[in-house]
Amino acid sequence: MQEAYKLSILYYLAFSLLLIVSAIMLFEHKIGFSFSGVLEYYTGNEEKFIPAQSVAGILKIVLPHIFVFGLFAMVLLHFLVFTNIKYKKNIIILVYTIFAIALLEIFTPFMIIGGFKFFAYVKLFSFFALLALVLYLSWLLFHSIAYD
Repeated sequence: MQEAYKLSILYYLAFSLLLIVSAIMLFEHKIGFSFSGVLEYYTGNEEKFIPAQSVAGILKIVLPHIFVFGLFAMVLLHFLVFTNIKYKKNIIILVYTIFAIALLEIFTPFMIIGGFKFFAYVKLFSFFALLALVLYLSWLLFHSIAYD
């Protein structure tokens, strides 16, 4: 692999790590990592003066995330083309899983405000699963360029 490709992948991985750290910090600050925190954020809590989210409010958040999640995953997965792991069969599973988990993470708030409280657990699971998959993919990329 050419040195320019390695360098661009390393820079992208560094910025990806910053994105992951900021996502964790924002999620913890705005929502929290508990079932009740997720429910309160989306369905509201009068005692704590937390307003319930509306469909329009969630759409304002979801619409840019649809583009960003897809682009972010596509770029990370595209970098696999430059590595020697692009031909492994489990990479296809990784591609489908990342996009499926990203869609689940984006659209679970609609289910929560629709009255399906169980989806608060799904929201937490999908958030952490997406972060774990992105970290795993980042590690694969880093490992493939570091030991190439």
